[in-house]
Amino acid sequence: MEPVFTCVVAIRSADPERARRAGGVSPHSVGRRLGSTAQRYAGRNISSGRGQALGEDDPEAAFFVFDEAVSALLFSLAVHEIAADEAGGSRFGEGATLKAGLHGAPASRQDAALPSDAVPISLRLANAAPPGGIVVSEQVRRRVGTDVPVRFHACGRLNGEEPDAPVEMSRAERSDPSGIIRFGAFELDAANFELRHEGAPVPVEPRTFDLIALLARKLDRTVTKDEIFRTIWGGRIVSDAALSSQIKAARRALGDDGTAQSMITTVHGRGFRLRAGAAREVRPAIASLPLDEEAQRRPPRTRRPTVALTPCANLDEDGRGAIVAQGLTEDLINALSKNRWLRVVTRNPVFALGGATDDIVEIAAKLGADYIVSGAVRRAGSRVRITMQATDARNMRCIWSEAFDREMRDIFALQDEISALVAARIATELGMAEQRKAERTPRTNLGAWELYQLGSAEFYRFTPESNRRCRDLMRQAIRIDPEFAEPCSRLAYAMILEMIYFEGPLDSARMDEALRFAERGVALDDQDANAFFSLGRVRLARREYDLAIDALEHAVTLNPCHALSCCGLGDSLAYEGRVSEALRHFDRAIALSPHDPFRWAFMSYRSLAHMFAGEFDHAAMWARRATQVPNGHYWARANLVSALGHLAEEAQIDAARNSLMEAHPRFSRAFAEERMFFIRERAQLDAFLEGLRLAGIP
Repeated sequence: MEPVFTCVVAIRSADPERARRAGGVSPHSVGRRLGSTAQRYAGRNISSGRGQALGEDDPEAAFFVFDEAVSALLFSLAVHEIAADEAGGSRFGEGATLKAGLHGAPASRQDAALPSDAVPISLRLANAAPPGGIVVSEQVRRRVGTDVPVRFHACGRLNGEEPDAPVEMSRAERSDPSGIIRFGAFELDAANFELRHEGAPVPVEPRTFDLIALLARKLDRTVTKDEIFRTIWGGRIVSDAALSSQIKAARRALGDDGTAQSMITTVHGRGFRLRAGAAREVRPAIASLPLDEEAQRRPPRTRRPTVALTPCANLDEDGRGAIVAQGLTEDLINALSKNRWLRVVTRNPVFALGGATDDIVEIAAKLGADYIVSGAVRRAGSRVRITMQATDARNMRCIWSEAFDREMRDIFALQDEISALVAARIATELGMAEQRKAERTPRTNLGAWELYQLGSAEFYRFTPESNRRCRDLMRQAIRIDPEFAEPCSRLAYAMILEMIYFEGPLDSARMDEALRFAERGVALDDQDANAFFSLGRVRLARREYDLAIDALEHAVTLNPCHALSCCGLGDSLAYEGRVSEALRHFDRAIALSPHDPFRWAFMSYRSLAHMFAGEFDHAAMWARRATQVPNGHYWARANLVSALGHLAEEAQIDAARNSLMEAHPRFSRAFAEERMFFIRERAQLDAFLEGLRLAGIP
């Protein structure tokens, strides 16, 4: 058996000062933030037991150690891809560009001490990496070999003081980030950790997925047991029974068994071979989405995702947390079920399958669940820690995880607070996950649900072109399934935003059409908070202020965890001059969904509320935060300019004004007055326009 290879990953920001400003953290907290964010959103290999975070005290970097080079490199690639992704990058901070360095050495056993030079050399490699790049030592490059689809480019030796032995450097990059390996009726998407059969996802555990990926990359070639042990277990000493169990699981995922061996063949005395005919790597086609005749002939399909919540585990030795765990499970089911676009499995079928420690792959398969939500409760004196996570059942990839520390005072208040926060944050994460799924769906096989999700992804990009694509996709979804409520509501709101944000025509006919779609959404599902949210926003644009507040208050009643409705209600209340009430709702929206794709608006609308109250310093603070969100609209910059104009902050006005004019060269006070047609009180509009004048906006 080959020795264990210990590999250290150093991750740092390419611009620590910018990361510090964007994250609102001290210079000594940038590394800590990078580490916690990387572990939360890219820690698949960590969660499967292959690595762990190191407690190195470095103000600008985070360190992780792995017992195999392949897992370390895959982890590094995942972190970079999430940081570069439009939706995920904001988690690392606005404009987050990362650098990583990897160095390692063989170890005689798994618990051997970490090589003394591993951390400093990995950090020096990260420092040598270009922004967005990964640099590895020659030791890591040799260890990785051809086990992952990565190209290595030699880039010299470490600069500065040389270590005891020269360290050759190579830059690593994916050879084909979008490559998909096809074999028979199966597709293996390594970048997204997904196995599909005829386009449908196949649930599979992480280690089983890695085994299938290894065999698929070496199709029709025998992969030896030693190679499997080295790649999948990092050279650790494990029994043949463990390998047999994984081979059995891989065969089961591929519809095979040990007798037929139609997919995975045992080569006695040597290893295993994947038999699947010719495989080829393909790049998914990127095409436009016209509503062709085939699309119109497709039967309606609104395939909502199914979520199963396993019983929260009680980790207390004395069992005192059992009541909290049981109550929290039930409250979470209730809170999640208020999201009408989710199918939430009721309590009894889940509890009948066993406890939270049972095989979640089996639970997902038996319940037909797309996502599994699990959690644990631990008490220490008067303190309680509740940890929750959401897992994609297709690939067992953790897509969200968070811990909540609270004082144990009122058990019901505790359960209400945590269930609301968890339900809101899970809904946001699952919404983005469904949009990414739809984007990967073959364009010839789109139903109403996929079209709706594609349109939602376009909606949150907040550009004129994406708004137009969103409206087109929503109309397609409605034509395919006229009884599908969500596209009607989303289309209505997109039409309103076109008029306000994207210079669409301002005419009563379009307002009437938007109202018809909003009312249609409510008629199709009068228990959907999002439908009433859209109706409320259309009413506001039509200057029907009382009706707008009525609709938005009803939305919050239907789903108190719906962050958009809280924000919309706060916005409408601000135009009524009820600023203190408005601020409470903005606070609620931000607390419920801090990573919401609409969060720039939560902050931007709040800045207006402060401006209407004459609190220009707070208006500037919230507008500035809104401008730091990657998909933020230029109106947030306009709010900042106006607030700074009132504050006479000459040192900041020029930069803010230039930023606004760069985003919208034709922006003027006349343009602002035309597009802010929905404001009720002339004094509020005058205050905004006066701030622009004082800041030098023509």
